[in-house]
Amino acid sequence: MATVDELLADHSPEVRSIAVRLREVIREALPEAHDTVDLPDHLLAFGSGGRMRDLVVGIIPHREHVNVQFSDAVDLPDPHGLLEGTGKRIRHVKNRSVSDADRAGLRALIVAEWALHLARARARGHS
Repeated sequence: MATVDELLADHSPEVRSIAVRLREVIREALPEAHDTVDLPDHLLAFGSGGRMRDLVVGIIPHREHVNVQFSDAVDLPDPHGLLEGTGKRIRHVKNRSVSDADRAGLRALIVAEWALHLARARARGHS
């Protein structure tokens, strides 16, 4: 099983610090979420289980920033205007510093995405 250290091995100390802080923020906001390192997709995924449909948010390190990816962000309220992207469902929030990870708007998006995921799972008859 791949580790976070493996995922971040080729990144700068700044990017590693941002990713580690984002992981802490997500774990604090979603203590019941499972996390999985997906090296081929270069992603630390958080979700309610191990299947792709269980993915809720992900941490994706890039060369100079770290994205938090939201699987159904098109349906999320974003009063702080943090979400970026043009995908059919997925959006992301760029984090260019450790302090970006502590934005209240980001934490609110994480919690809202989790609540939306759980509501949709219940509607499908899954826990």
